[in-house]
Amino acid sequence: QVQLVESGGGLVQPGGSLRLSCAASGFAFSTYAMSWYRQAPGKERELVARIASSSVSTNYADSVKGRFTISRDNTKNMVYLQMNSLQPEDTAVYYCKVVRLGNNYWGQGTQVTVSS
Repeated sequence: QVQLVESGGGLVQPGGSLRLSCAASGFAFSTYAMSWYRQAPGKERELVARIASSSVSTNYADSVKGRFTISRDNTKNMVYLQMNSLQPEDTAVYYCKVVRLGNNYWGQGTQVTVSS
């Protein structure tokens, strides 16, 4: 079955960096686009970044452009989110997602807290 496991979250000071990882299994990873979403307390879940199956294209939310970078390693079934210049408004639970055969699959999420 499809399984997504995020890791790499934590507490970081404003201006700091974190790298999130998502380990995927149970499907043909290299043939699917992958996305990172986040959900802050009291807010709806929002798309942060998306990467095509072959990494040929990436898309970002306006709020993270120039600060976050999504990447993937199809040999390891991994997708990453490098987050730089983190701000308190980036505090959220970050989720990895794949859409397969019309179904949304989510990981359990990893908490990112940006605070001094």
